[in-house]
Amino acid sequence: MTSFSGPATAGIGWTEELTRARLHFVTGKGGTGKTTLATSLGLALASGGRRVLLVEVEGRQGIAQVTESEPLPYGERHIASARGGGDLRALHIDAEAALLEYFEMFYNLGFAGRTLRRMGAVEFATTLAPGLRDVLLTGKIKECVTRTDSDGRYTYDYVIVDAPPTGRVVKFLDVTRALTDIAKTGPIRGQAEAVVKLVHSDNTVVHITTLLEEMPVRETLEAVNELDEADLRPGAVLINRMRPVRLPKDTLADATEGRIDVERLRDDLDTVGYSFGQDALKGLIDEATEHAIRVTAEQSALNQLAEGDLPALELPELTSGVDVAALYEFADLLVEQGVR
Repeated sequence: MTSFSGPATAGIGWTEELTRARLHFVTGKGGTGKTTLATSLGLALASGGRRVLLVEVEGRQGIAQVTESEPLPYGERHIASARGGGDLRALHIDAEAALLEYFEMFYNLGFAGRTLRRMGAVEFATTLAPGLRDVLLTGKIKECVTRTDSDGRYTYDYVIVDAPPTGRVVKFLDVTRALTDIAKTGPIRGQAEAVVKLVHSDNTVVHITTLLEEMPVRETLEAVNELDEADLRPGAVLINRMRPVRLPKDTLADATEGRIDVERLRDDLDTVGYSFGQDALKGLIDEATEHAIRVTAEQSALNQLAEGDLPALELPELTSGVDVAALYEFADLLVEQGVR
């Protein structure tokens, strides 16, 4: 397992309130590792024998890519076994398939629905009412969360959703309220109300992935405010690609400002048996200065994240890239930080 020592965390780790939530959305600015961390969170929550469903809604087949598996169908499929016998399944929700399922479930129009698909009515309906697509997706998610087995146990202990990015996640989650106002009666109103009740309950949290960089941190804080304003519940901040600090704390300030004592450094290197030429020594000093500037900037980013007053979990940068083994490594690190 990778061990790392990064800047001090922006907040506490996983909380009891997060453990009690059963529906976990994972959002974040593009490029912050949203799908990777959603999958790793699914593995962490499945550890110890639990059953977890990982849901994809954007049509990118990102889960299949990070797990190195075949493209996901519109059906729940086992994709990984977690530590302790847990079962992680995945579902790629297709809006058209969800609409046909909706017709069959509430109107007994299975055959008619397939006919409508051939006529292009599904695309017409979602174009006429753009929010309908998101309602279909969130409605299917709600069905997965509330489904029970014959013994009355929930089919899944947790449902994790690889959600749209931060710029669209509030609209995705809250569109059902607008639809409830439009649909006054019938199954579609009942479906919308049930989704609204679930996503605005203590059973649902929205985690935000970020990097310790200016734009991702800014979008994270904006997303927290938008979630609060929409009466949606922010979860944890998942800080990805944290890098180790390689200079002592009392050296960082001097190195950041380029105040490194060259002669002292040369003497210290000579003492431990290293001899550098002038060019090599200058390169070493330049690298130390660059490192100190980065660490200082990342610490500033952490301080900004602390303004959001959310739990924070940290994942290291993997220089060898992300593969299936890395997903398990991240899951173990999340469990170490309290995810359960």
